[in-house]
Amino acid sequence: MSSMSEAAAAFFDACETGQGWAACAQYCHPDASFSAQADTFAGGETVEAYTEARKGLLEGPLPGATYDLRSFAVDEARGHVIGYAVFMGAHTGEGGPIPPSGAKVETDYVYVMEFDGDRIRHMTKIWNDGFAMRQLGWG
Repeated sequence: MSSMSEAAAAFFDACETGQGWAACAQYCHPDASFSAQADTFAGGETVEAYTEARKGLLEGPLPGATYDLRSFAVDEARGHVIGYAVFMGAHTGEGGPIPPSGAKVETDYVYVMEFDGDRIRHMTKIWNDGFAMRQLGWG
C-alpha cells in the first residue's frame, strides 16, 4: 500500500469517526482546500473547517453515526484517492434545525482527495445533501 493510500485511509476514518482537525491535520497540508456542490457546506472552504463540522455533527445531532466504506481507489499517476461510502445515523442528539426526532439517514457520498506528496492538498465531497436533509426532516 502506498503512503498516499495509507494517508487517505487514515484520514477518511479519522474524519468519518468525528475526530476533527486535531486527528486529520497530520494527513493534510495546513491550508488544504475543500469543495462540495452542496448547500450544507456553503462557506466551508478548507478541509479543517469540514473536519470540524463533521466532528460537531457526530458530537451533536447524530451521535453514534457510522459509515460503511464500499470502495477505495488510488490513482497514483494523477495523485488522487477516491473513497465511496454510505453514512448512517439518527437524529437523537441535540442540535440541528429541529429537536431530536429519531429520524434516520442513510446516504451515499464520495471523497476525492488530491495529494501533493504524501498529504492531501484538496478534497472534494460529492453528496446529495438535499436528499439526506429530507430523510432527517431538516429540509
